[in-house]
Amino acid sequence: MKKKIVFTGGGTAGHIYPALAVAEKLKDFELHYIGGNGLEKEILDQHPNIKFHEISTVKLERKLTLKNLLIPFKLLKSIKESKKILKEVSPSLIFSKGGFVSVPVVIAGKKTKVPTISHESDLSMGLANKIILKYCDTMCTSFKQTASTNSKCVYTGQPIRQKIFMGKKLDLDFDKSKPTILILGGSLGAKFLNDIIFDNLDSLTKNYNLLHITGKKNFKDVKHKNYKCVAYAENIEDFYASADLVVARAGSGVINELLSLQKPMLLIPLSKKCSRGDQIENAKLFEKLGYAEMIEEEEFGFEFFFNKIEKISKNKQNIIQNMKKTAKNNAVDNILEILYKYIKN
Repeated sequence: MKKKIVFTGGGTAGHIYPALAVAEKLKDFELHYIGGNGLEKEILDQHPNIKFHEISTVKLERKLTLKNLLIPFKLLKSIKESKKILKEVSPSLIFSKGGFVSVPVVIAGKKTKVPTISHESDLSMGLANKIILKYCDTMCTSFKQTASTNSKCVYTGQPIRQKIFMGKKLDLDFDKSKPTILILGGSLGAKFLNDIIFDNLDSLTKNYNLLHITGKKNFKDVKHKNYKCVAYAENIEDFYASADLVVARAGSGVINELLSLQKPMLLIPLSKKCSRGDQIENAKLFEKLGYAEMIEEEEFGFEFFFNKIEKISKNKQNIIQNMKKTAKNNAVDNILEILYKYIKN
């Protein structure tokens, strides 16, 4: 009989795809995934080899709202649902990728004596993983600096799916004499980035081809020469392969994929007005290491933005050389080594 492993995490693709990067290497195990009725359910529908179990979701709103008063009651309900699933599945291990949907699963794992390995993608730990750290056995991290904050933390790097390295250039009706810029704002899109591109298509396409992934909520079917716009890209690896440089938010998943592919990047991190500032920390580190340029939303201006793109284009080879100095991404193997130790014990 195959041993079983439960995965959990959700809310954004940054919580889901790294977990799948680990799952795709576990051919000899029965795999399960506990998540909410969100993006994780949609993505897991495409992975019939992983059985999906749905629980109620618990999320903290980053503003004053009465909804937050209901969190303790929703959390208790979600823990109860998770305990029931874990008792039915009887897994050897839980792998948590963070996000609030994973909190009740990890707490339930502690109560049912199932060991948990978790993973933190960002430079600073998010609230969900701060809670999870109290209940998990090991917290893997994408950055060395994060691993030094707690004795439970181990630096592994960011797990990346193998398909990311298998991209093929898209067949596009672009001007081949111009560099191609890929613009993306994460799995949910980024209205701030989208509006910049929509408002400045004429100026940008004079010097560049533009590949634009808007996110499903912000999609506009805009037609323009040397410009292609899509709502979502299942074949993101092909978009990466087609790009000479990338304009993106600074979620750890995306920027580590771009680092592994040696794609120069301009990062415009999510503002502190609507986040805890984790993307700003990520972007500052990548700029310091010579992998990227960054612009904070509060200092944004189109001329400044355009000049940054020009700077990256001119310094492309230096940026790529800086990226090449980074060790090969072997995060999945590092995580699997820890995972097998727990299962063996």
